[in-house]
Amino acid sequence: MSHTITNPGGLADPVPYGYSHVARTPGGLVFVAGQWAADPGGHLIEGDFAAQVRQSFANLKIALAAEGLDFGSVVRLGTYIVDHNEEKLTVLGTRIDEIWGDRPPTQTLLGVAKLALPGMLFEVDAVAVQNNA
Repeated sequence: MSHTITNPGGLADPVPYGYSHVARTPGGLVFVAGQWAADPGGHLIEGDFAAQVRQSFANLKIALAAEGLDFGSVVRLGTYIVDHNEEKLTVLGTRIDEIWGDRPPTQTLLGVAKLALPGMLFEVDAVAVQNNA
C-alpha cells in the first residue's frame, strides 16, 4: 500500500503552488506541510504576529482532523519565524503551552529572513503518529 495525500476542505488549495497539505504513510506517520495564517481562500489574514500564530495552528488542527488526528498526535513541529526575537518566541511558547501544556512535541525553530509570500510572519509544519496504525 502506498501513501495517501489529502487536501482538506477549509484550507486553501495548495496544488497550484506545487504541494499538498497532508501525506499519510502505511505505517501511520502523518506529515503536515507548512501551515500559515491563510483563510480558506488562500489570503493572508489581517493581524499581528500573534494572530498569525493562532491562525496557523488553527489550520494545522484542520489538517490533522482530516486524518482523524488532533494535537495530541503530533510528535514533531517545525516552526519558522520571520525576524525572530524573544518577544515572538514568547508568543509562540504561550500558544504551544495552551495546546500541549507540559508535554509539547519536539520542535525545531528556525528564524528566517522571509517566507513564501509577502506579509507571512510565521509557519508551522508537523509530523504526527496515528496510534491505531
